[in-house]
Amino acid sequence: MIARTLEDLLVYQRALAAANEVSAILKRIEFSKDFDLRDQLANSSSRVPALIAEGFEQKTDRHFAHYLYLARGSAKETKTHLKVALNRGYVPLEDARRLWSEYDEVCAMITGLIQHLEFEDRSHRWTKHLRDEPTGD
Repeated sequence: MIARTLEDLLVYQRALAAANEVSAILKRIEFSKDFDLRDQLANSSSRVPALIAEGFEQKTDRHFAHYLYLARGSAKETKTHLKVALNRGYVPLEDARRLWSEYDEVCAMITGLIQHLEFEDRSHRWTKHLRDEPTGD
């Protein structure tokens, strides 16, 4: 299936859901005084879907893949911040494990999409999509 809109991308949906879960955790009292960790975790988790969105609008597959590499790095960074939060007692182990698993899945999906884009390597992503659109005639 061709993703015609950003919202069609399952990896984007999953990354956004994971970022929302992190946001909910950050509202806990444990994070109220650790501003640096809270901000780092909020920023890295929100960057994942943001970078996917930014990459989706790029002209070439290669450019899109570049943004996906950055998104995958932000997902790994988020996992690390969650480990720090666990070690500081801010997050219970079961919550941390659930989110690590979620981010592992997002990383795997990003990697699969990168591989697809690198195989296709279209220099004009939108040209084919526009030709595929029904004309309404």
